[in-house]
Amino acid sequence: MPEVQEILEQYGGTFLQKHRLSLVQHKAMNAIRNCRTSRLGEHMDKCPHCGYEHPSYNSCRNRNCPKCQTFAKERWIDAQKADLLDVGYFHVVFTVPQELNALIYRNQRGCYNLLFRCAAETLQELAGDKKYLGAAIGLTAVLHTWGQNLCFHPHAHCIVPSGGLTTLGKWQPSQKKFFLPIRVLSRKFRGKFMALLKLQIPDIDFKLVSQCFRKEWVVYCKPPFKDAACVMEHLGRYTHRVAISNNRILKVENGAVTFKWRDYRDGSRWKAMTLSADEFIRRFLMHVLPAGFMKIRHYGFLSSRGKQKKLRICQIQSGTSLCRKEKLSAEQLIQKLIGRKPSQCPRCGYSGLLRTGFAPPGS
Repeated sequence: MPEVQEILEQYGGTFLQKHRLSLVQHKAMNAIRNCRTSRLGEHMDKCPHCGYEHPSYNSCRNRNCPKCQTFAKERWIDAQKADLLDVGYFHVVFTVPQELNALIYRNQRGCYNLLFRCAAETLQELAGDKKYLGAAIGLTAVLHTWGQNLCFHPHAHCIVPSGGLTTLGKWQPSQKKFFLPIRVLSRKFRGKFMALLKLQIPDIDFKLVSQCFRKEWVVYCKPPFKDAACVMEHLGRYTHRVAISNNRILKVENGAVTFKWRDYRDGSRWKAMTLSADEFIRRFLMHVLPAGFMKIRHYGFLSSRGKQKKLRICQIQSGTSLCRKEKLSAEQLIQKLIGRKPSQCPRCGYSGLLRTGFAPPGS
């Protein structure tokens, strides 16, 4: 099947001649092009039992690489299992109107931070109101900047346990399908975001501000998860996703890329879209985040500051088992993904592949 790597390798040189890229975009593009090729170094796996030999190439480990995110996702999910509560979880999505897209793209780091801050504060402040829950909640927020068609669409996915800690330190479970009214969430988020945006960008166009205030901002909550296992599966689907996965690319030919996308405005139907290779690469690189930017953040009793003590209280009072599961090793995670131990010969099943013939990057 065609891959993002193949598209960048075949058409990336022409693209670079026409467009100026940031340093982080250059790094991402080069990393994906070189991922699991001899350019990043290699070694030979050899089976002493049947003589099987196969070269293994190093991964780029770039967070924008479709190939490298599967293992990173599994490792992150395994590390989060100890923080799960045996309660329901809600999935809340905060979006901003498309009129702000150009402004946000020109001020990415500041506006992305603002999106995180306003989404978290909106949920925490309303949940703390006795009219709704009257408790301090925890949440995990993940930033996405794309839509299904690869256009720029910044939004934050928030996973929220259905309950929190009262001021007396007692666990307060939510008795409703969702404890916060969506319209109240939307308007509070809108007010916060626009007020702080005007402080951050003093010369913002007044007409743009008025236009955004007149619109109803889209905030929606998905049905609660059945159990903790569903939460982890869902989290993994969002935390390490890149703009487009390789399995969505249908074909690459005659300077054009065809991929499938889900049209949510047309009953979530799958459709095919064809773009020139130049436009496909432009859209893909548009979602490379600023260097060092944290796209996954924890708040409330899930934040690093309060987790040691507060999460323990939540686990005890919500009836969550305190039996800690040991983290899986890298070998165990790879075995989970490929169905066999990485040291096991795929031909004869002998468990003892030897690594020989190391070649450093660029050799």
